Amino acid sequence: MTSPLSSIHILQLLLKADWITQEQFDAAKIHLRRADHKLHPIEQVAQLSLTRHDQNQKIIDEEVLTRFVAGLYKLPYYRIDPLKVKVDEVTEVMSYAYAQRHGILAVEVDEGEGAVKVAVMNPENLSWKESLAQIVSKDIVPVFANPASIKRYQKEFYQLSASVAGAKNTKMQNDSNVQNLEQLIELKEGEEADANDKHIVQIVDWLLQYAFKERASDIHIEPRREVGKIRFRIDGVLHNVYELPIAITHAVISRLKILGRMDLAERRKPLDGRVKTKAPNGQEIELRLSTLPTAFGEKFVGRIFDPTVLTREFSELGLEPETEHTWRELIGQSTGIVLLTGPTGSGKTTTLYTSLKLLATSEVNVCTIEDPIEMVDPRLNQMQVHHDIDLDFAAGVKALLRQDPDIIMIGEIRDKETAQMAVQAALTGHLVISTLHTNDAPSAMSRLIEVGVEPYLLNATMLGVMAQRLVRTLCPSCKQKTKINPDAWKVLTHGDVSDTLVMPEEVYEPVGCDDCRHTGYQGRQGIYELMRVTDDLKDLIHDDAQIKSLRKQAQKDGMHLLRISGAYKVAQGLTTIEEVLRVAPKDNN
Repeated sequence: MTSPLSSIHILQLLLKADWITQEQFDAAKIHLRRADHKLHPIEQVAQLSLTRHDQNQKIIDEEVLTRFVAGLYKLPYYRIDPLKVKVDEVTEVMSYAYAQRHGILAVEVDEGEGAVKVAVMNPENLSWKESLAQIVSKDIVPVFANPASIKRYQKEFYQLSASVAGAKNTKMQNDSNVQNLEQLIELKEGEEADANDKHIVQIVDWLLQYAFKERASDIHIEPRREVGKIRFRIDGVLHNVYELPIAITHAVISRLKILGRMDLAERRKPLDGRVKTKAPNGQEIELRLSTLPTAFGEKFVGRIFDPTVLTREFSELGLEPETEHTWRELIGQSTGIVLLTGPTGSGKTTTLYTSLKLLATSEVNVCTIEDPIEMVDPRLNQMQVHHDIDLDFAAGVKALLRQDPDIIMIGEIRDKETAQMAVQAALTGHLVISTLHTNDAPSAMSRLIEVGVEPYLLNATMLGVMAQRLVRTLCPSCKQKTKINPDAWKVLTHGDVSDTLVMPEEVYEPVGCDDCRHTGYQGRQGIYELMRVTDDLKDLIHDDAQIKSLRKQAQKDGMHLLRISGAYKVAQGLTTIEEVLRVAPKDNN
């Protein structure tokens, strides 16, 4: 193509390809007069929010336009995934000034092939290609990427690279504290960067902002012998992000400890902290910080709490209508105990806060005792556990009972004292909501009996238990239909069929695309197992209560197993049989 790339030219090509109508074209031309001409033509057209009239009104966004223009210029389309880019390698290919001047960014360096992939935003201008090939002594493979992404990652990648280089070159004081087990063996003391050095501050700022943009739920910084590995957990799966020199890794962790108001000098025992910061879009986000001493220094994990948790509705969590109705009935009671169970990371906190948001009206007093306070909500009276002053869950509940509460939320029932105080609170006319770590809902009863709660007290106070897990949901952009495997469906449902759950002829399977980082999954939803404590079930709750008997009776009373909840989502095309089997208990029979 010889015509220069412009917003009007792109519109003409969209009209010629029959993506938009003449009316859309005419209206778009008028709107383009007010467009920001500092933006790339693709960005200008994307801001118009045009829709394809030939494909169910699919929005023509920046990535769609980028792929469209790439085809016209016969260049490979490339979607930049920052988690897969080796920043140190690509920033060595060319200087920041050179990348900016030509509107390009190296994205892959293949030493085996002797080639460098370079993302371009101006496909009609490749005059730099030959000179760059001579400079790096490698073949240059131009690819066309989203111009907005190129501009964003030009800045981010080179800033990060410069910050790491600056931290390396800064002369710092020796740290005499043992950071690394092998340093003690080898009688070495490495130089550690200063946690307040501007380069370290910039690296930490980048790390936090980067995690928010990539929808990470956890940040892991893991020291090794010579480097520190940074990993993000996204949709329940860990992804490698970056490697830092070990001295800089220790300084980054120290900086995060300062932000979390943790003891900077203490490196021999685990520490906890929290910090509140802002995402790029201005939303306030809280992080719960944790350090752990390891052979090569302190390991750091930061749990990121999604600010939208407090604004979510039950329908967004994945609750089936029938389950949601029953759960609302249970938490709507004035007295009794309602429990949420599941392992760490199963979404209990989100369900808990969504429930409390529903209950916290101006007519009631909702008090919580948490360790730590996960999300601060002005509608709740929240108290933090402090073990150093003997303020544990049991003592906290005892104090809350003198605060005229209507509803008490206990972060977790861990011991006999807390369980007994929860029962006492329920017996004296309060609704108690708490969490417990068990594999399924029926196991909660035997667990409470094991910790020392009398069965007759459980019968008098327990309203219901809901177990939950999180399953990855299929990427809507690339999932495709396939015939169902009847044997796999039978394993999933234990042969259980009903009027509402029948084996579908087709289900969806993951494929993988740029939108989901070629995993086939994007986002997560809950699967639930809700057990209402009925009179028939109470007859089975005694010192020798058998989980199998409790489960069978609960099923007779209408409880769906976790796998059945997952089967509904498989039938709806939201997830896969393999994903449900991965997270749900293997045998609930």
